Parts: sequence; C-alpha cells; structure tokens
Amino acid sequence: MPDRAQQPVDRQLPTDEARDLISLVRGIAQREIAPKAAEEEDAGRFPRETFTLLSQSGLLGLPYDSEYGGGDQPYEVYLQVLEELAAARLTVGLGVSVHTLASYALAAHGTKQQQVEHLPAMLGGGLLGAYCLSEPSSGSDAASLRTKAVRDGDDWVITGTKAWITHGGVADFYTVMARTGEDGPRGITAFLVPGDADGLSAAVPERKMGMKGSPTAQVHFDDVRVSDERRIAEEGQGFSIALSSLDSGRLGIAACAIGLAQAALDEAVAYATDRRQFGRAIADFQGLRFMIADMATQIEAGRALYLAAARLRDAGLPFAKQAAMAKLHCTDTAMRVTTDAVQILGGYGYTADFPVERYMREAKVLQIVEGTNQIQRMVIARHVAGPEGR
Repeated sequence: MPDRAQQPVDRQLPTDEARDLISLVRGIAQREIAPKAAEEEDAGRFPRETFTLLSQSGLLGLPYDSEYGGGDQPYEVYLQVLEELAAARLTVGLGVSVHTLASYALAAHGTKQQQVEHLPAMLGGGLLGAYCLSEPSSGSDAASLRTKAVRDGDDWVITGTKAWITHGGVADFYTVMARTGEDGPRGITAFLVPGDADGLSAAVPERKMGMKGSPTAQVHFDDVRVSDERRIAEEGQGFSIALSSLDSGRLGIAACAIGLAQAALDEAVAYATDRRQFGRAIADFQGLRFMIADMATQIEAGRALYLAAARLRDAGLPFAKQAAMAKLHCTDTAMRVTTDAVQILGGYGYTADFPVERYMREAKVLQIVEGTNQIQRMVIARHVAGPEGR
C-alpha cells in the first residue's frame, strides 16, 4: 500500500523565502518521493534520479554559500527540509544529510582554490557524496582508524578499508579520514577522493533490517593515488574536522528521525480514525488517545530540541552538547513512536501492506549511525559533569 499523504506540519520559519522553500520540498516529496517509497524500498532500489532532481532543485547544498552553488540557508531551515524529505522516505532524507556531511570538510576547511574548483559540482552539479570515517575495527573509537595515506612526491597513496559507508559504491566523491602520522587523533588527515579513482572499490552492500534502498557498504582503497591538492586543511587536522562535522551531522539525523516519527504518527492517526470496533472509531478509546497524545508530544519536543540546537549553530555559538541531546532524544523518539504506530494498527501494522512496519525497521538505525546513543550520552555527560577520571 502506498504511504498516505503526510499532514503538513505547522512550522515556524524565519522568512518568506523559507516558507516557499518548504512548499517546494513538500511538492517534490508528495509527487516524486512518497508514491514510490514502499515499492522501491522493498526492491532495494537506490533512487539516484531523485537525488539528481534534488540537485537540480537546489536542495543538495542548502546550508552552504551561494557563491559555490549552495542555498545560503540557516540550519534552522535546512533541517526542516530534511524532516520533510525523511517523512516521505528516510533513504532520501538521510541521503541528503550524508551528502551535506560529506561536503562539510571542504566547505568549512578547504582553501579558496579548492572550493572554487570542487564545491559547485558537489553542491549543485549533480554529484553525490559519502563520508568515510568508520572502519571494520574502529567505529565508536574512530581515533584508532588504520587507513593510511603515505606521501609520494606531490601525491598521497591511500590504503585501507572503510566500513558502514552510506552511498558506498554509488557516490561521486568520498571525504576520507586517513592516518598520515602518529597513532591517535593527531595523526589523521582529511582527503577529497573522487569516486572513480583507480584502486577505489566497494564491497557488496550490507543486507540490512531497513533502509534497503540506501546502499551501505565497505569501501576499499587499494593504493588510491590523490594529489596533495585534494588534502583538506593541514596534516593532522582531520580528526578535529571529523568531530566538528559530526556535530552538524547529528542534527541532520535528529531532523530525519522526527520526520520519520511524524510519518508514523500521521499513519496511526489516519488508521485509528478510520478503523471501527465495538461500533465506534478506535481513536475514541482512551487507551489509544493517550498513546497518540504521547507520540505527538514526543515529536514536538524533539522538533523543538533540534531547532534550538540549530539556532545556536546559526548564531555561531557552541552547540555540541545540544546536538548530542537532539540526536539522542529524537532518535529514541522515532523508535518509540514507530513501535507505538505498529501497535495502534494491530495485526495490520505487522504487515507490509501498511508502511508503519517499515518505519519501525528504519527507526532502529537512527539510534546507531553518526555516534550510537550510548556515545551521545557520554558526550552529554562530559559537558554536564566534566571529563571522566578527573
């Protein structure tokens, strides 16, 4: 069964331009994304044409400088665009978030020459990016990564394997963190690697519980040669760039989680008001009404939390603690809300005839990607109570 049309969220947007942007995104989501979501996810089909359309519509570089093809939009607006896209199909919303994450290093830390040369194609030229930090033996402990980049004249030769890479095998460029020096975080450098580089290959995509339309794969670097002009920032600065990019990326995951939760709530409410038992709509029973009220409250709280963090970021203020809080709360909310949506639909919720079972499967990954929620709790506690072992 195709997903029902989502109910428009009543948003507080800072400008008329932002309202027009949200209207554009909703139109694309309703016409081009949502109607095909269930079928394509079931088939494991990656919607590359959708990302091409989003690029042509100016939606793949929203928070970046218009000088290089971006949209000059504050994070407060960009994240609400992500929420709209994720409500229509998480593969698309999360894919835009990952592309934005992959573009961050060059947009924030690249030289003027690098930005002029590469950013227009990355932000509005139809290219799609991937972000390469995790490895088979270094996930949460990212500073222990082993992929190496060795200097060879004016080039670097990259060798190693990255794991859990969204868009692995389909990306046009990879932002890669590789070891160029000593062990630990200070020996890591960032590189921009083209997707067609000699020696770069992707493994067969992982077989996942959900988001089957979004390829997640190991990416192998077998003596991949890139010029020093594709090194981003100074040697040894890669890990700090990775951490700062993840602060922003966590807000993207939070927004996607709220979009998914909102879609589940809309589906549950539509079903509960249509479904009749004992002579009345099941939405009239207090037990379900209280579930719906809790779901709606959790979603609104999550939306307020990620927007508050986004406004700090837009003001140039520290926001790492709030980003971790938003990622933690919003993704836990998505898991609770989608599970409750399945319960409200009863037996129908457990079938593929309705999208809530897919929403529940998809929600789980959001508690894991870009820092598990256990890591988020560590980050929050460090901000609140100070570093461990003082």
